[in-house]
Amino acid sequence: LTPLSVRDRRTFNVVILGLGFLFIFTAFTTCGNVEQTVVKSLENGTFSGSGYHSLGIIYGVFSFSNLLAPTVVAVIGAKMTMFMSGLLYSGYIAVFIIPSSWAFYLTSVLIGVGAAMLWTAQGHFLVENSEASTINRNTGMFWALLQCSMLFGNLYIYFDWNGRTEISGRQFRSVYCLSSCSETILQLLKAKTILLLSPCMAYSGLELSFYSGVYGTCIGATTQFGEAAKGLIGMSGIVVGIGEIVGGGLFGLLCKNNRFRRTSVVFLGMVVHFVAFYLIFLNLPDDAPVVFSTTTQKKPYLTPSVSIALLCSFLLGLGDSCFNTQLYSILGRVYAEQSTPAFAIFKFIQSVFAAVAFFYSGYLLLMWQLLLMIILGFTGTLCFFVVERMQNFSVDLQEY
Repeated sequence: LTPLSVRDRRTFNVVILGLGFLFIFTAFTTCGNVEQTVVKSLENGTFSGSGYHSLGIIYGVFSFSNLLAPTVVAVIGAKMTMFMSGLLYSGYIAVFIIPSSWAFYLTSVLIGVGAAMLWTAQGHFLVENSEASTINRNTGMFWALLQCSMLFGNLYIYFDWNGRTEISGRQFRSVYCLSSCSETILQLLKAKTILLLSPCMAYSGLELSFYSGVYGTCIGATTQFGEAAKGLIGMSGIVVGIGEIVGGGLFGLLCKNNRFRRTSVVFLGMVVHFVAFYLIFLNLPDDAPVVFSTTTQKKPYLTPSVSIALLCSFLLGLGDSCFNTQLYSILGRVYAEQSTPAFAIFKFIQSVFAAVAFFYSGYLLLMWQLLLMIILGFTGTLCFFVVERMQNFSVDLQEY
């Protein structure tokens, strides 16, 4: 093969990777977005599960399974790992055809294991098919394809649920129809770069849980939106997806490393998220995340506006893509030879904090959840700046 055909083949592999994740997460992302709302609407004496608790279990198991994931990828390969993990995702979605509490929580554990294997293999496969000059482009390409998944499932939710105050069984059924690797992980955990990036990775976990599970629930529980509230959950998911796609395309495909630094993208992500958090604080009731069988009682500072709610959805997606694309980019650049354990650590830290966030989401008022994300987001951005400066200084020394 000529060098050009090798590069084309690698690009083709990245596109296929993105399409595969698009299909998997069309189901799973939509599931997470509406899960708590669906669970609250179930009238089933044998089912007493909590969507928040399920997502918390998923990300809790996900976090610790990341410690074993590099070994699995090394033994059976990235492609087979992703295939087996995809089957576990299908099993979790299938539980909602005939929901029962024990199957709901059992598959939550299984998909947590599968998620760790899937994302570690994905990181390895992406870096394997990238070079220093193409890692940013390939990351953006993959991210844009992945986030298209937020459009299709949520589009169905919007049209089918719009105007409904309760979700019947028919509706939700149609929606859900080792040694060397461990040593490397421990070594990387002690590395200054990983330690400094940890707050940024942790923040990505908190905001992941917020936009993928909590924010939609808040919108659906806002009394002032009336009969449109449940349909707006799907529309919000669509707009989040649009923000993710715009961010992935803009910062991954159009921007060159030497013209638009990673720090600029991360800083933009922080500003965009902080603006969204402030508007959410003003626009939605403070008790929106913690209501279960009742509607919200507290009044927000502003009269809840659908336009502001959807603008915040777009900003949440745009900001998330800023952080994630640049974390992928810097890890792929710094740890090109150790990509599997590096991405396992990233997903471990991210999922630990996502799990914690899902567990406290049903108990903390909205303003405290937003404040926690602001504090960690600011800290993570500062630490990312330090890492980028360290890398630039190291490159300058090598050139000298």
